[in-house]
Amino acid sequence: MTDVTDDCVRVLLVDDQELVRAGLRRILRRRAGFVIVDECSDGADVPAALDTHAVDVVVMDLRMKNVDGIEATRRLRQRQDNPPVLALTTFDDDELLSGALRAGAAGFILKDSPAEDLIRAVRTVATGDSWLDSTVTARVLTTYRRAADTGQPTEPPDQLTSREHDVLRAIGRGMTNSEIADSLFISEVTVKSHIGRIFAKLGLRDRAAAIVYAFDHQIVTPGRPHTA
Repeated sequence: MTDVTDDCVRVLLVDDQELVRAGLRRILRRRAGFVIVDECSDGADVPAALDTHAVDVVVMDLRMKNVDGIEATRRLRQRQDNPPVLALTTFDDDELLSGALRAGAAGFILKDSPAEDLIRAVRTVATGDSWLDSTVTARVLTTYRRAADTGQPTEPPDQLTSREHDVLRAIGRGMTNSEIADSLFISEVTVKSHIGRIFAKLGLRDRAAAIVYAFDHQIVTPGRPHTA
């Protein structure tokens, strides 16, 4: 839809309401560091859009008439070229949001969130981090834990080194790699290495699962997970 420059975050918008997409376009503007490469009005249209455009992040509505956002996310995660998904909804529905996490979404945000939060959430997810809306995170994680297929039991937290424990706590608080690096006085490359080892040791598939793990094991306490 728009020419893309190398410094722009390339966004695919998926929402069945034109007015919502128009509002998102006004927020995710080029001067804010974004470009909308395409728009879809249904989850069924997402594969064709991804076949046509390079995408850094998909902003996905969860309630659509034909293929909803949860099913579209599940299908997207089966692709080799699967950009991260930020789930977007007007509904404060714990089961709906936990379903998005189970389907593989990197995070979720409510549509009535401030524009600044949406901008930060899209940018955060595009860089490979997670974003869980702080207003409902604790409840959604409770629902997620009840329904998630845990598979093989994870190793206890004492399998982690003290530094890995610090990194996991920071992930649980919703901090990005750069924020973790700054707070622990290490490089982002080192942070990524720690995260890879944490995932391997604990059998975690992604940052959302790491956040759930951190809550489960009281490495962080329920409440506001994001730090300024």
